[in-house]
Amino acid sequence: MSAAIGARFTRALNRNSLYLLAGATAAVGAGVAFNNYQNGRRNQKQNSPKIWGTLAAGGAGLHTAEVQKSPQDYQKVYNAIAQKMQDEDEYDNYIGYGPVLVRLAWHVSGTFEKADNSGGSFGGTYRFKKEMNDPSNKGLQNGFDFLGSIQKQFPWISHGDLFTLAGVTAIQEMQGPKIPWRAGRVDQPENTTPDNGRLPDATKDANYVRNFFARMKFSDREVVALMGAHALGKTHLKNSGFEGPWGAATNSFSNEFYNNLLNEQWKLESNDAGNKQYNSKSGFMMLPTDMALVQDPKYKKIVQEYAKNQDVFFSDFAKVFTKLIENGIEFPKNIKATTFKTLEEQQ
Repeated sequence: MSAAIGARFTRALNRNSLYLLAGATAAVGAGVAFNNYQNGRRNQKQNSPKIWGTLAAGGAGLHTAEVQKSPQDYQKVYNAIAQKMQDEDEYDNYIGYGPVLVRLAWHVSGTFEKADNSGGSFGGTYRFKKEMNDPSNKGLQNGFDFLGSIQKQFPWISHGDLFTLAGVTAIQEMQGPKIPWRAGRVDQPENTTPDNGRLPDATKDANYVRNFFARMKFSDREVVALMGAHALGKTHLKNSGFEGPWGAATNSFSNEFYNNLLNEQWKLESNDAGNKQYNSKSGFMMLPTDMALVQDPKYKKIVQEYAKNQDVFFSDFAKVFTKLIENGIEFPKNIKATTFKTLEEQQ
């Protein structure tokens, strides 16, 4: 382990656990207030039957991004999110907002369906009750509420851009890889909200995992890389039906998830919610879908590679996370990817 990685690991152990797949229960009133504020500004677009950027005649096509501001403007949004993360680090007993922002970006993007190009991050439809109240999104309301003041500070940014930019900010500020990000998502009307049930079921096996991610055009390597985000945080029984952290360094983005999959002694047990999860003597847990990555021989080879080489994992994760948050969107040539500087880099 390098000195830099060791330092990050040590810092991680000195903080309370973060979570990715199970956020705390939201304050619904604040979410409604934020929604009402935005409705006043976007009623025209939301009530219009026009679906912006549909290309395929007679069916749903790619949505065309429409850039609004300069890279410098989006860096200001990044900075505001990152600074608020620092200022409000006492949230949930000093857990912080980082993991719930990553999970929010993941879940608003993870509804994408390649068959008809519906769902995904483009339309920002998580702001509507149907998607917000999906049982798989329990706890994400806290991330939405956190971003309310950011949206008021930068009223020109669309919800889809804000949600995905917040995820990129959180990953980078938690010592993760740089994630190239492109602007231009356009808020869509409520009738474009995807149905509930498109997000992954953590109780399943490798066949389910492979088929689920195929819906979003992900290869085996991309699946394993994307699931490495479980290096962050812990599950909470009240939200996800599972309980415990995936590892020790829950405040740093790293390849620890893969090392724990390979090296911990796992035992399949029932938790207090009656769900099966894998537990280790170290106090760590794995979901059935996590263990699928070492039970399937094709996935396991990739797990072993990422466990040995964090740089390779970081490189692959950056690519697949970008793909996740851009699924279903066509970006005109004038919309270039921006790689943001962290707050530390700007000092």
